[in-house]
Amino acid sequence: MNNPIWVMTSAFKPLTLDQIIEKTQAVNAQGMELCVFRRGGSRTDHVATHLDYEAFGPEDAAKLIAKCNAAGLRFSVGAYDNLIGGDPADRVQNQNHILQLIRIAALCGGSANGVNVGTFVGYNHELGIQDNGFQKNLEEYARVFGPIVKYAEDLGVTVIYENCPMEGWMPATTPTTYNNLPGTLAARKLMYTLIPSPAHGETYDPSHDVWQNLNPVDVIKASDMGRIKHVHVKGTRNLQTPARIHWGALYPMQSVNAELAQKAGVPIPANEWDRHHYEPMLPGFGGYDSMDWRAFLEVLMERGFSGPFVIENEGANSAHTGNLGATVQGFAAAVMCLAPIVWPLGPEGYAVDRTSIPPLKDAPGKDLPVVTMEQLG
Repeated sequence: MNNPIWVMTSAFKPLTLDQIIEKTQAVNAQGMELCVFRRGGSRTDHVATHLDYEAFGPEDAAKLIAKCNAAGLRFSVGAYDNLIGGDPADRVQNQNHILQLIRIAALCGGSANGVNVGTFVGYNHELGIQDNGFQKNLEEYARVFGPIVKYAEDLGVTVIYENCPMEGWMPATTPTTYNNLPGTLAARKLMYTLIPSPAHGETYDPSHDVWQNLNPVDVIKASDMGRIKHVHVKGTRNLQTPARIHWGALYPMQSVNAELAQKAGVPIPANEWDRHHYEPMLPGFGGYDSMDWRAFLEVLMERGFSGPFVIENEGANSAHTGNLGATVQGFAAAVMCLAPIVWPLGPEGYAVDRTSIPPLKDAPGKDLPVVTMEQLG
């Protein structure tokens, strides 16, 4: 056991890359998932852009690798948008943006340097409301991601999907809250069967299964460990509120006429994300959440997971306060919560053995053209 612990940089939106590196070192983490969202995209929540993706070239890759090696850090890149649904023009731009990130990852050494590309898949609700809508979304996924994954494979890059259903990604009046295809283990297994390439896998985030009333330990036991490249560290505290009592835990809370709901004494969603009765937390910071982190981490160790644990700070008492000090404290607490389970015990306590984490290899140096979905056919 000697897994690296990283930070996801979405919580550091206003900071420069140099400032993020400083904060990452300060909380004793060993890497970063650099958020590189498309500027002008439709998402406004949890987005950040920490690389100049439009002008990125071989020299920038060499500088980034040198900077990270000097700081003793490793990195991946990611952007999380709807690539198979939503506004047609927007989705094509999202697809082309992921191709840009795959190019950036390749310029930085790709999978040989552990530089993966994190993304969502999204969901097409126009297809989803039809009979056999889920199957049609699987087919749309295969159509769109077939060439994306092939492009990544040809460049030696791995694309990894996060399993968040993105429950608040549609208006609160929408009946369903399933807005990202890989939100269940069944979907992910079907996706890998449709596209067998080893050039795609997943970032598993246990918090998204906890509020679905699943034990992440059981999910890991049923998963193909060869597909799990990263684990996002984010806790969930399931709330025992009047809303849960009225609406149950199986279906999302529904939006109805506000005056009618008030007269009936029935709670309704306050916003798009207020539909599944939970609070995002960080393990070890501000109380307990609704999962057994020790059991979860131990089963990952038993099954040979050696990838990074990436702390995704969306804690209501940390990053969501907008206070940089509280954000850094949340990261530091999560690192210490994980340390006794994922790091060896040494003379000065639990610490990562940096001798087993080699520096990043030099960038290949060869430039790659920017390509689009249209060019990939």
